[in-house]
Amino acid sequence: MKTSPIRYTPQMEHYEEDEEKIAAELGEIMLSISKKTYADSGHAMRSVHVKSHALLQGELHVLKDLPEPLAQGIFQHPATYPVILRLSTIPGDILPDSVSTPRGLAIKIVGVKGERLPGSEDAVTQDFVMANWPAFLKPNAKAFISGVKLLAMTTDRGEGIKVAGSTLLRGVEKAIEAVGNASPIIKSIGGEPAHHPLGEIYYTQVPMLHGPYMGKLSVAPISPELRALTGKEIDITHNPYALREAILDFFAMNGGEWEVRIQLCTDLDAMPIEDASIIWPEDKSPYIAVARIVVKPQSSWSEARSVAIDDGMSFSPWHGLAVHRPLGSIMRVRKIVYEMSSHFRAQRNNKTLQEPRNLKGLFTDNDPAPSIKI
Repeated sequence: MKTSPIRYTPQMEHYEEDEEKIAAELGEIMLSISKKTYADSGHAMRSVHVKSHALLQGELHVLKDLPEPLAQGIFQHPATYPVILRLSTIPGDILPDSVSTPRGLAIKIVGVKGERLPGSEDAVTQDFVMANWPAFLKPNAKAFISGVKLLAMTTDRGEGIKVAGSTLLRGVEKAIEAVGNASPIIKSIGGEPAHHPLGEIYYTQVPMLHGPYMGKLSVAPISPELRALTGKEIDITHNPYALREAILDFFAMNGGEWEVRIQLCTDLDAMPIEDASIIWPEDKSPYIAVARIVVKPQSSWSEARSVAIDDGMSFSPWHGLAVHRPLGSIMRVRKIVYEMSSHFRAQRNNKTLQEPRNLKGLFTDNDPAPSIKI
């Protein structure tokens, strides 16, 4: 690295005025989404990213001989961990895939050791929650509320309008991208291109601690079979589960490999901590590989997996090690949102959400679960 990473100090985070009030309001708005879908379906679901397209098991392999700034937390030593991958899309209601919104990737790494974040003291997992855009749509918690209010107002309403609007917006986004640009706003409201989710790069979007430093993570496809899917269009107009079936078809015959990369903060002006909407420039600090995720051929979605993972687990950036603590107001207020959503689902479904200590017996429809090797 040409420029040294900056070490974190508490002064780099600035709490917003009334941040606790904002967090409580945001939590109630997000909870209203779950209450609406529960009233309509009789089943409690997540407030966002409710529709899963793939539920995968695999292994994370930490690379050898990483330099000190990269070798932090779970990446400190070469090791192999079992992982769960959950691919989804943003809305809190289950919509046909013809309503095309940004893709999400949630990762749960099992068997990690070290000082834990508050609320996850008894667990041995590390979660990373990602989307296929390198920055968050809103800069801070206060600005985040306006977008969430719109999401809540439209939950379980106007599906036909959403389908028609998404068709129009995908055309607009295609025209924008034809001249070398992209609009995260248009993508977020239905204009996400109908590309194969397995060909996308996913980002944590918002910074976190990386040991004494600060950074963002990305997960990028590197195996030839996955890279061949980058930019590949899927016909989402006739099949409401087209994305799920495309992934099922892929993993029925193929495995896949992704590279986990870290982008360290080297310039606080260009790479701010409290403005989550800023894309950190890669010419100042590139994403550098620290691990690989390997997934073997398998059934990538089943009712049994959905019960175990969609209903039985939660994914939160606050499940993990203190050395990977989320940073910034967006991440601070999301903590209460994740906790309220998880509590509501567990209570209404009469099901205890659990953090796995291993994957033994979790995937009964496939090969034996991978083991931890350190």
